[in-house]
Amino acid sequence: MRRALTLFGTLLLLWVLVAQVNHLLSLWRCYVFVGGLFVAYAALTQPLRPGLAATLLGGLLCDANTPVLFGTHLLLFSATHLTIFHGRDRVPRDDTIGRVVVALFANLALLLAFSFAQFGRSPAPGSIWPRLIMDLVVSQVFLTLVAPWFFALQARALVLARAERETLA
Repeated sequence: MRRALTLFGTLLLLWVLVAQVNHLLSLWRCYVFVGGLFVAYAALTQPLRPGLAATLLGGLLCDANTPVLFGTHLLLFSATHLTIFHGRDRVPRDDTIGRVVVALFANLALLLAFSFAQFGRSPAPGSIWPRLIMDLVVSQVFLTLVAPWFFALQARALVLARAERETLA
């Protein structure tokens, strides 16, 4: 339980920082989405239960402050977590570059899933594409720059909480 709560604490910090970045970027009508960071580290390095618990808590945190149906983040984050978890033996998960690439693909998939889920609510779905592409590019660049720092923060937080990774079978 300590491991899940420690990871959730880092996700809470990420959520606050991304909210501040989005507040600053609102002047340019741009939005940063980093859902891949909420999922990648826990799915790649932690056992299933504590990693999924942290991801679920992060999904609930994101659901609490977004104008989407409550549970959407929870559902999509958990599906992404399970997908990455079951495919993590095929990825160099101890390498930072491998983790960043997984986070980038997860972020792309999550952003597209959220976007397609919301297209039905839009009065003109065709006009959303330029904004979606701009947000996707900005989000992926931001994620690429922030991910190594955030993965190191999560690893160090687990060490400080004495909840570091067990030997995975």
